[in-house]
Amino acid sequence: MNVEVINTGSELLIGQVVNTNIGFLGHELLSLGLTINRQITVPDGKGIKDAIGESIGRADIVLITGGLGPTEDDLTREMISEHLGAKLSEDQGLVDAIRDRIESNGATMRDINRKQAMVPSGAVVLKNENGTAPGLYIKPSDRTEGAHIYLLPGPPRELMPIFQDQVVPLIKNALIEREIVIPLCVNTFFSGIGESELASRVNQLLSDEKGTFDLGYCIKPGGVVVRCIGDPAIVSSVSEKIRNEFPENYISNDHSSLPAVVVEELMKRNKSVSIAESCTGGAIASLITDISGSSNVFNVGFITYANSAKNEILGVDNNDLNNFGAVSEPVVKAMAEGCLKRSDSNYAVAVSGIAGPTGGTEEKPVGTVFIGIASHGEPTLVQRYCFRVERLLFKEKVSMTAINLLRKRIIGLL
Repeated sequence: MNVEVINTGSELLIGQVVNTNIGFLGHELLSLGLTINRQITVPDGKGIKDAIGESIGRADIVLITGGLGPTEDDLTREMISEHLGAKLSEDQGLVDAIRDRIESNGATMRDINRKQAMVPSGAVVLKNENGTAPGLYIKPSDRTEGAHIYLLPGPPRELMPIFQDQVVPLIKNALIEREIVIPLCVNTFFSGIGESELASRVNQLLSDEKGTFDLGYCIKPGGVVVRCIGDPAIVSSVSEKIRNEFPENYISNDHSSLPAVVVEELMKRNKSVSIAESCTGGAIASLITDISGSSNVFNVGFITYANSAKNEILGVDNNDLNNFGAVSEPVVKAMAEGCLKRSDSNYAVAVSGIAGPTGGTEEKPVGTVFIGIASHGEPTLVQRYCFRVERLLFKEKVSMTAINLLRKRIIGLL
């Protein structure tokens, strides 16, 4: 089935907002065996109508994002109605739902919000549990030239759940009606191994595999996702084979984040962690506490940027700081052990490095970092890395590497 996406909104074209929806939609559609054949971004206004006319003449599925808000520049529903000759009518149930949502937050519903309750004749309302703009589904007809048309709100936190919970089942039904087999798509997440090494080893592993399946690779924070899509029986076998080849690097098959996996592992064991950070400035603690349930496993984070803080808060010996420097194995070992002692946690993570662009030496170039993991009854681990990347990416790589080392210690691999 041919899929096209129309992104609406002048803010996307002038750089005020970055369009993250297209990546999400592409990924979700791929799991159904579909790819986006074309996408276009148009400003608010009459141009939306022209784009709609072009897309429904080519596509089986047209996804239109944005332009469903209450303001004058939100014109998507008006343009689709005008193009299809479908009358707009106010849905009283939607009016009541919008009012309840707005007033439950202590605000007052304005007349302008009633615009969001206007529904083209024949359209199916897609409920929005995270905002006031409902989505709309317009079934195939002569007016749509046989295309399935979906109108979705622009904000990702609203679009994503509507698409996953309501649009995906509708698309699956359309595929089944056309007797199109829905392939299996498995995303296997690995950490602690580079994309090139992973791909090379997977290619060797699967050199004798027969059958219809496609492999793809995607770098994400903390690791690499291997995507396998195709015949369900073959994909299940191939994905399991890949997973078993990299037991130390395997994270999950549900595309979850590395911090989420660590929080889950800690919760399963009723264990806790604390963090002592220098070069990452609290980024590791932030990643962990972004995860729901982290309050059950995260105790305290120490941001000991200055040497004096390392000494006074974590008990790092000033002689070690003077003799070896803040970015060194002895100091990070002391940071991790001091953090463990002062936090009463089961695990402690410590990092100290040179984020750059200045501060490096021949012995310790910019990008050098030491990461320490301490836990009761086990020797403290300290490893040295060098990430020669710009400052913000350095902090991300250090944070994710530290969290992966913590994961390995928790599950007994270190």
